[in-house]
Amino acid sequence: MLQSRVVFRTLFKRSFSSLNTSKNFIITPEIQSAIRNKGPVVALESTIISHETAKAVEAIIRQQGAIPATIAILDGKVHIGLTDESLEQLGKVGPKAQKTSRRDLSVVLSQKRVGATTVASTMILARSAGIPVFVTGGIGGVHRGAEQSFDISADLTELGRTPIAVICAGVKSILDIPKTLEVLETQGVTVTTVGHDNKFPAFYTPDSGHKSPFFVNSTLDAAKLILANHELELQSGMVFACPIPNESAADAKLIQNAIDTAIAEARSNNVCGKDETPFLLKRISELTKGESLTASKV
Repeated sequence: MLQSRVVFRTLFKRSFSSLNTSKNFIITPEIQSAIRNKGPVVALESTIISHETAKAVEAIIRQQGAIPATIAILDGKVHIGLTDESLEQLGKVGPKAQKTSRRDLSVVLSQKRVGATTVASTMILARSAGIPVFVTGGIGGVHRGAEQSFDISADLTELGRTPIAVICAGVKSILDIPKTLEVLETQGVTVTTVGHDNKFPAFYTPDSGHKSPFFVNSTLDAAKLILANHELELQSGMVFACPIPNESAADAKLIQNAIDTAIAEARSNNVCGKDETPFLLKRISELTKGESLTASKV
């Protein structure tokens, strides 16, 4: 653990040299101080957020010796780190908050809307603020049937051009995982599973049935990979997939049956685009009687 912290400290010293002082950015004093002193800060998105879950995730990050930086857009300002007041404001808006990816940032800022950041926009804003590590649940990817719909998440393109290390539980199970891995390879994104084998996880379960391109056994090795990526100035992101523990994983067959049913319902009801993912996740939770939701909180 000590070695990992030393490598991560070196990473933060070498990654980004300046703090964004744009008038559009509001960065909490704690995070400002940590960035200026090259301390460990971890970015968090705000697409799916409640006061309770945000505080729980932030507490876990603090227990590991880092400072959480939940990112959102409020009243035309980018907030790097949310106070209790701003969390409450975001919570009151709830689902009405604009889901904000790269294409939406200028609109949400200029029109002073409330924006909940996706993986893609969180990467952009974290990078701009000088934060090189971002933690999320599962990244977006290639949707099933994308050969007809061309529905591919902007997360994948962003990972190809923004040098942020994204720590996650793999690709969302509702997506086409092998095609997603192919697109990540095309984008030049290093994909690594953190664990004892090279199985790529599937968010709710530790094994998607597909191999991970790379794997490491320790956080120290993961830190070394991130540092090497920045030293080479590759300007591309990295994905570190951390499998859900076996004892907390959902039943694979139950999840797959629920996914198949939910996707069929989405197709019959013409649910597509940005509405598809929340629809599928909600239906999967209903069909599994909450088992998928329980697993997603681990």
